[in-house]
Amino acid sequence: MASASENGGTGQAVRKVVQLTTVHGRSDVRVFHKQCRSLAARGYDVTLVVQDGRGDESSAGVRIRDLGPPPAGRVRRILFSPWRAYRCLRRLPAAIVHFHDPELLPLGWLLKRGGRRVVYDAHEDVPRDILAKHWVPAMLRRVLSFSFEKLENFVAARLDAVVGATPYIAARFRRIHPRAIDVSNYPILAEFTPAPPGRPFSRTLCYIGAITRVRGISELVESLARVGDATLVMCGPFESGAYERELRALAGWQLVDYRGVVGRDEALAIMTAAEIGVVTFLPAPNHMDAQPNKIFEYMAAGLPILASNFPLWRRIVEENRCGICVDPASPADIARGIGALLSDEAGCRAMGRAGREAVAARCHWLHEAEKLVQLYAELT
Repeated sequence: MASASENGGTGQAVRKVVQLTTVHGRSDVRVFHKQCRSLAARGYDVTLVVQDGRGDESSAGVRIRDLGPPPAGRVRRILFSPWRAYRCLRRLPAAIVHFHDPELLPLGWLLKRGGRRVVYDAHEDVPRDILAKHWVPAMLRRVLSFSFEKLENFVAARLDAVVGATPYIAARFRRIHPRAIDVSNYPILAEFTPAPPGRPFSRTLCYIGAITRVRGISELVESLARVGDATLVMCGPFESGAYERELRALAGWQLVDYRGVVGRDEALAIMTAAEIGVVTFLPAPNHMDAQPNKIFEYMAAGLPILASNFPLWRRIVEENRCGICVDPASPADIARGIGALLSDEAGCRAMGRAGREAVAARCHWLHEAEKLVQLYAELT
């Protein structure tokens, strides 16, 4: 297929698109590996604008423009990053600007008023997420959540489209915008290689992602002391130094193999070597209707899942026969689930195969990419 640079005149301008994030890194799986690369493969001239201080480059057919190192501190980032992005975008012709961060909503509204076609990508149900933010004073969370939802709805209703990372998020925006679609964060199946048949059973679990209190990591580590003979391979950033010290003081930490913050290839290798993937988030408002990418990545890797017993998650696990659901607030129940999986090697492997088959049949990125490409075709 001809690239955008090979098209001339109006056609070239129509194929130029910008994906913008001031929070996510240039190698973010949803933003770069899924959306940008899929659009570039379909002939769009894609520029990804990021803010990480690593300079400009081109990768996989995508031009990457760097706004520079992010401002120090969350408040400074929220205040100054949109202005940085605006100055950059004024010099970038594009038929569509597709932004990924809630803090860029005012910028999106400004760009729309200036005549751009603008798409908001809602990764999270932010108003519900605010209710569980530890850095927001408890007495302010409901007021801030309500105020942000009003702002988000006001801006989103005036943009050209909203992309939700889950059907639940898309349905919420569909009440205020006729062009709100879900582009689920399903895995790229070809990235994942299940363990080879006949590999010795390793009694290893894995957790890959942000290490935060609300994701139930304390209860998970506590459960390991009850299991006794399993290893949890864990990687990702701690929410704070204080929380890291708290976790390391737990008895179960001696059974944790912490690998730090790892790249994509190492994360995939960790999943291939494990027997169980763990997603035991606590019942925060933003978690109940979420579809964590990790659930489907573990399934793609052929791992049975140990998941929280939220109704939506239980339905995913039970319909696909790919794991066990437990009470994420109960270390005893988590330990019971780990023990049940590790005591049944054949059942564990069968659940892993069933999860992989479900992703291959229904829950993979290529299907979602078609939705995104169709949206762009309609907008251009």
